[in-house]
Parts: sequence; C-alpha cells; structure tokens
Amino acid sequence: MQKRNFYFLGLVFFCLTSVRAQYTDIINSNRPGKSISAFSVGETVIQAEMGLYGIKEKHEDLAYEAQGFGSDLSVRYGAFFEQLEFSLDAQYQYDWYKAPLINDTRGGFKQITLGAKYLIYDPFLKLNDKPNLYSWKANHKFNWKDFIPAVGLYAGFNLGIGDNPFYPDDKKFSPKLMAITQNHFGSRWVWVNNFFLDKLMSKYQGIGWISTMTRGFNMRWSGFLEAQAFKGDEYSDLLFRFGAAYLVRENIQLDLSITKNVKTTPEILMAGFGIAWRFDANHETVYMRAKSPKDEKKDKEKKGKKDKRNKGKKRKDEVELENTKP
Repeated sequence: MQKRNFYFLGLVFFCLTSVRAQYTDIINSNRPGKSISAFSVGETVIQAEMGLYGIKEKHEDLAYEAQGFGSDLSVRYGAFFEQLEFSLDAQYQYDWYKAPLINDTRGGFKQITLGAKYLIYDPFLKLNDKPNLYSWKANHKFNWKDFIPAVGLYAGFNLGIGDNPFYPDDKKFSPKLMAITQNHFGSRWVWVNNFFLDKLMSKYQGIGWISTMTRGFNMRWSGFLEAQAFKGDEYSDLLFRFGAAYLVRENIQLDLSITKNVKTTPEILMAGFGIAWRFDANHETVYMRAKSPKDEKKDKEKKGKKDKRNKGKKRKDEVELENTKP
C-alpha cells in the first residue's frame, strides 16, 4: 500500500511540474502488434524488438498449403531531436510449400524497410489541467480532450536483398508512407491508428490501415486487440490479432500474440512470441513545461514591460544624442 501511494505521489508531482516530450521511464514497444506509435524512443536511445512466429497458410482456389516459421526484427534509434526516430524493420521466413506437382521449401527475407518517423503534434504539451490532489476518481474520469491524438508522419522505403520467393516480381526499391495517430484514454487505454501506402510503384503496391487498442491491467501486464486491412491489386486481406505483454524490467518486455485472417484465399493462422529491449544509458531527459493560461498571461505582461523599458531607454538615448550635437 505504501509503495502504491509512493507511485501516486510521484505521478502527482510529475504532472504539476512538467510534461516529458518523448522518453518514458518504462519501455514503450510497438510489439506485439504491427502498428507503430506516434512517439519516438527518445534522443540517443536504441531499442531492439524481435520475435519468432509459426505460420500456417492454405489457399482454396490455388490449392496450395504452406507451413513454417519466421522471425522479425525492428531496430529503433532516436537522433537529433526527441521527436525524430530512425528504424530498420526486417522479416525472414522459411516454410514448406506444397501444391499440385510442387513439393518444395521457401526461404528468404519477406520484407526489409528503412525509414524515419517524426512527431508533428503532441497534445500533452498543450494540456493545462492540474491533477486533483484529493480525488483519484476525478483524475481518471472521461475527458473529451482525450480524443485529440498525437500525430506522427513516417517515410521510408522497402529494400530487396536477394531473391524473394514470397513476392517474386517485387522491385528492389519501393517507397512507403504513413500517417500515425495515438490517443490516450485515462491511464490504462491507448489507441493507435496507422494509415499507410506501401510498396509504391511496384506490382504489390496497396493502401492499408492498422488499428490497435491496448489496455494496461497493472504495472506488469497489458493486452491488445488489433485489426489490419490491406487493399491492393495483387493481394487484399483483413487480419485480426490479440495478445499480451509482460514487463520484466523497466527496459525489457516479453510478449505473445495470435493472428487470424477472414479469407480462405489464402487462410492464415500465426502465433508468435517476442522480446523488446532498450538501451538508454546515454539519454538525457528533456522536459517541456505545459504553461497554464495564467502563466502565459504573466509572460505577455513581462514582455510588454520589457518592451516599454527598451522603448523608453531608446528615446532617452536619442534625446541625449540630440543635446550633444553642435
């Protein structure tokens, strides 16, 4: 009970003094979902998110089956600004492929993407609400301001290395663009939306949307539900994911997830687990204070008085200069 009170008092003190730009005390991982958050990991912070998965695929029309395993890796690095993040995302898969007259294996990088993300709007820097020191309920009640999202933009490109048996006619280079929104409802719910254009100018180009709702149950456990839709000339689908994450330490997180689509052309079932790890020894926390209207008014009054003094001083200097002329 004393520990819980300590956390609450620390939170109250934090809210009264300042708002952090990007960095959080606890690791903020994009896993186990496929959406990415609007916020960066923080300047000089390195974060690695990796996982292993099993996959089973069956296509009714083409009469093929495939099952195997794969791995995915995301390396994130904050540089130059708290709002800026660079990332490398890679996915490798190996499976056994069976079709009429074909019984073979496939292996290779399904996708490699390099990109950068920048937070263009952070609503937390505009909040002027002070916490109620006497009511936990008042601090956690519904607020319409929660519907104002943080907004980020992502730009990158897909890079082809070697033969890709999963996308055989894919280009070696294709751009990817994304708009990101992120809402925080109270202290437990987070809603992230990604709207993206992927593999532009290639045979597999398409438009997509990923929506992820995450809920924190306590200091260690969180769960999520996710929907992913993709529309393209070669492939369109709707997938659903759910899973959970466990915080081992402030900089280490473990996760489990299951993915299932709604189609039978192909039918997809995936299950995976992963880990996220953060190195932040070189990070220096940047604080950005959210000023209240009263503080802003004081700043304007101070600026007005300063301008008035400077104007008076300038006038005095001009008079003295006139008096010294012959």
